[in-house]
Amino acid sequence: MSIKKRILIISPSRIISRGITAILEEHGGFTVETVLTDLQRENEATVRDSMADIVIVDPVIFDYTSRASGRNRISDLTGAAVVAVPTIPADEDTVRNYDETISIYDTPSAVISKLRASVSRPGKHPEHERDELSAREKEILVCVAKGMLNKEIADKFHISIYTVITHRKNITRKTGIKTVAGLTVYALLNNLIDPNSLE
Repeated sequence: MSIKKRILIISPSRIISRGITAILEEHGGFTVETVLTDLQRENEATVRDSMADIVIVDPVIFDYTSRASGRNRISDLTGAAVVAVPTIPADEDTVRNYDETISIYDTPSAVISKLRASVSRPGKHPEHERDELSAREKEILVCVAKGMLNKEIADKFHISIYTVITHRKNITRKTGIKTVAGLTVYALLNNLIDPNSLE
């Protein structure tokens, strides 16, 4: 028997969370391990520390201005597949970033099918998910290239040191470069940094 895929749900709606949980319990193959109502700072650690294979999230948890980059925010915390379940109309640019999108009108079999599809491949756009750095990762890469320490970077962007470390791990994974010198060359070649700023 195959190991069940672990699910983490982030939704302010208990009806949505319980409905998805009921569907998954009924059909097997998945187990809901954690349910969060938002992605406030204290819950970021829960996502980061989870062993989830799939994160199911309602994009409404992100404010309107950051909704399009919501998927990237979750990807900064975990390598799990990220599936959207919008409870309000979402623009195409927002849902396109997710590995799959579940409609609240989907049948249980459609939900299961989409969840299976989300983990059967590395991502809907693997060339972007794997190689393209997020805007925040580029900012942190520039700081690393300038020789800033993790604490200095954390203070600059008002984030925790653990978040900086997670970003740096993602940068290394996406670029395949492990040394500061190598990352500096990468930043220069990709015009992320002015050579004069390194002098």
